[in-house]
Amino acid sequence: MNFSVTPIGYLETPFEAVAHMPIQPSVIASSRGKAVLYDEFAAGLKDLDGFSHIILLFLLHKIEGYQLEVIPFMDDVPHGVFATRSPKRPNRIGMSIVTLERIEGNVIHFKGVDMLNGSPLLDIKPYYYYFDNRQNVRNGWLEGKVLTAERLKSDNRFEN
Repeated sequence: MNFSVTPIGYLETPFEAVAHMPIQPSVIASSRGKAVLYDEFAAGLKDLDGFSHIILLFLLHKIEGYQLEVIPFMDDVPHGVFATRSPKRPNRIGMSIVTLERIEGNVIHFKGVDMLNGSPLLDIKPYYYYFDNRQNVRNGWLEGKVLTAERLKSDNRFEN
Protein backbone atom coordinates (compact mmCIF):
# COMPACT_ATOMS: atom_id res chain seq x y z
CA MET A 1 0.00 0.00 0.00
CA ASN A 2 1.30 3.45 -0.90
CA PHE A 3 0.01 6.67 0.53
CA SER A 4 0.87 10.34 0.41
CA VAL A 5 1.11 12.93 3.14
CA THR A 6 0.52 16.64 2.71
CA PRO A 7 2.56 18.95 4.96
CA ILE A 8 0.50 21.28 7.15
CA GLY A 9 3.34 23.79 7.44
CA TYR A 10 7.07 23.97 8.06
CA LEU A 11 9.56 24.41 10.91
CA GLU A 12 11.85 27.38 11.44
CA THR A 13 14.92 26.45 13.48
CA PRO A 14 18.53 27.62 13.89
CA PHE A 15 19.93 24.41 12.37
CA GLU A 16 20.69 24.27 8.64
CA ALA A 17 22.74 21.03 8.56
CA VAL A 18 22.47 17.64 10.23
CA ALA A 19 26.00 17.81 11.68
CA HIS A 20 26.26 19.34 15.17
CA MET A 21 22.55 19.75 15.86
CA PRO A 22 21.04 18.20 19.02
CA ILE A 23 19.83 14.63 18.59
CA GLN A 24 16.86 15.03 20.97
CA PRO A 25 14.81 18.04 22.12
CA SER A 26 16.03 17.75 25.71
CA VAL A 27 19.70 18.19 24.75
CA ILE A 28 19.40 21.95 24.28
CA ALA A 29 16.03 22.42 25.92
CA SER A 30 16.32 26.22 25.72
CA SER A 31 16.78 26.32 21.92
CA ARG A 32 13.82 27.98 20.24
CA GLY A 33 11.95 27.30 17.03
CA LYS A 34 8.67 27.96 15.28
CA ALA A 35 6.09 25.72 13.65
CA VAL A 36 4.44 27.76 10.92
CA LEU A 37 1.13 26.33 9.75
CA TYR A 38 -0.30 27.07 6.35
CA ASP A 39 -3.34 29.32 6.65
CA GLU A 40 -5.83 26.60 5.77
CA PHE A 41 -4.77 24.59 8.85
CA ALA A 42 -4.57 27.44 11.39
CA ALA A 43 -8.09 26.82 12.80
CA GLY A 44 -6.85 23.43 13.99
CA LEU A 45 -4.71 25.21 16.61
CA LYS A 46 -7.79 26.11 18.67
CA ASP A 47 -7.27 25.13 22.35
CA LEU A 48 -3.72 23.82 21.79
CA ASP A 49 -2.35 26.71 23.87
CA GLY A 50 -3.61 25.00 27.05
CA PHE A 51 -0.95 22.30 26.75
CA SER A 52 2.61 22.68 28.04
CA HIS A 53 4.09 20.21 25.55
CA ILE A 54 3.28 19.08 22.04
CA ILE A 55 4.45 16.32 19.73
CA LEU A 56 5.68 17.48 16.34
CA LEU A 57 5.80 15.01 13.45
CA PHE A 58 7.91 16.18 10.54
CA LEU A 59 9.74 15.00 7.46
CA LEU A 60 13.50 14.49 7.72
CA HIS A 61 13.79 16.32 4.42
CA LYS A 62 17.58 16.39 4.06
CA ILE A 63 18.02 12.66 4.54
CA GLU A 64 18.09 10.34 1.55
CA GLY A 65 17.72 6.59 1.56
CA TYR A 66 17.62 4.34 4.58
CA GLN A 67 19.69 1.72 6.35
CA LEU A 68 18.24 -1.22 8.26
CA GLU A 69 21.29 -1.32 10.54
CA VAL A 70 22.91 1.89 11.77
CA ILE A 71 25.51 3.00 14.25
CA PRO A 72 23.55 5.56 16.27
CA PHE A 73 25.05 8.69 17.76
CA MET A 74 25.04 7.24 21.28
CA ASP A 75 26.88 4.00 20.50
CA ASP A 76 29.75 2.51 18.53
CA VAL A 77 28.10 -0.69 17.32
CA PRO A 78 25.32 -1.27 14.78
CA HIS A 79 21.68 -1.68 15.82
CA GLY A 80 18.51 -2.22 13.81
CA VAL A 81 17.13 1.14 12.66
CA PHE A 82 13.85 0.51 14.51
CA ALA A 83 15.80 0.15 17.79
CA THR A 84 17.23 3.65 17.26
CA ARG A 85 16.13 7.16 16.47
CA SER A 86 18.40 7.35 13.46
CA PRO A 87 17.17 9.63 10.66
CA LYS A 88 18.04 6.99 8.02
CA ARG A 89 14.53 5.48 8.22
CA PRO A 90 12.40 3.99 5.45
CA ASN A 91 9.78 6.75 5.80
CA ARG A 92 12.00 9.59 7.15
CA ILE A 93 9.46 10.71 9.77
CA GLY A 94 10.83 12.65 12.72
CA MET A 95 9.08 13.07 16.07
CA SER A 96 9.91 15.51 18.85
CA ILE A 97 8.21 16.36 22.11
CA VAL A 98 8.75 20.09 22.60
CA THR A 99 7.70 22.74 25.09
CA LEU A 100 4.95 24.99 23.75
CA GLU A 101 5.70 28.62 24.63
CA ARG A 102 2.90 30.47 22.85
CA ILE A 103 0.78 30.58 19.73
CA GLU A 104 0.49 33.71 17.61
CA GLY A 105 -1.98 33.30 14.76
CA ASN A 106 -0.71 30.38 12.69
CA VAL A 107 2.72 30.24 14.40
CA ILE A 108 3.63 28.00 17.35
CA HIS A 109 6.68 29.14 19.31
CA PHE A 110 8.40 26.24 21.07
CA LYS A 111 11.55 25.24 22.94
CA GLY A 112 13.60 22.08 22.51
CA VAL A 113 14.70 22.19 18.87
CA ASP A 114 16.23 19.06 17.33
CA MET A 115 15.09 19.45 13.73
CA LEU A 116 16.39 21.23 10.65
CA ASN A 117 15.21 24.57 9.39
CA GLY A 118 12.60 24.14 6.68
CA SER A 119 11.50 20.66 7.75
CA PRO A 120 7.98 19.99 6.43
CA LEU A 121 5.54 19.74 9.35
CA LEU A 122 3.27 16.69 9.01
CA ASP A 123 1.20 16.78 12.19
CA ILE A 124 0.90 18.16 15.73
CA LYS A 125 -0.45 16.25 18.71
CA PRO A 126 -0.85 17.39 22.30
CA TYR A 127 1.28 15.63 24.89
CA TYR A 128 -1.03 14.11 27.52
CA TYR A 129 0.83 13.26 30.72
CA TYR A 130 -1.71 10.63 31.74
CA PHE A 131 -1.53 8.79 28.43
CA ASP A 132 2.02 9.43 27.25
CA ASN A 133 4.01 8.98 30.48
CA ARG A 134 5.03 5.39 31.21
CA GLN A 135 6.24 3.55 34.31
CA ASN A 136 8.63 0.56 34.46
CA VAL A 137 10.40 1.59 31.26
CA ARG A 138 13.32 -0.42 29.83
CA ASN A 139 15.89 1.39 27.71
CA GLY A 140 17.23 -1.53 25.66
CA TRP A 141 20.81 -1.11 24.43
CA LEU A 142 20.88 2.41 25.94
CA GLU A 143 20.57 1.04 29.50
CA GLY A 144 23.59 2.17 31.52
CA LYS A 145 25.09 4.30 28.73
CA VAL A 146 26.85 7.44 29.83
CA LEU A 147 25.43 10.21 27.67
CA THR A 148 28.28 12.66 27.21
CA ALA A 149 27.80 16.02 25.49
CA GLU A 150 29.58 14.90 22.31
CA ARG A 151 27.26 11.88 22.00
CA LEU A 152 24.18 14.13 22.23
CA LYS A 153 24.92 16.13 19.10
CA SER A 154 24.82 14.77 15.58
CA ASP A 155 27.74 14.45 13.25
CA ASN A 156 27.76 13.86 9.50
CA ARG A 157 27.30 10.06 9.56
CA PHE A 158 23.75 10.24 8.16
CA GLU A 159 24.26 12.99 5.59
CA ASN A 160 23.62 12.05 1.98
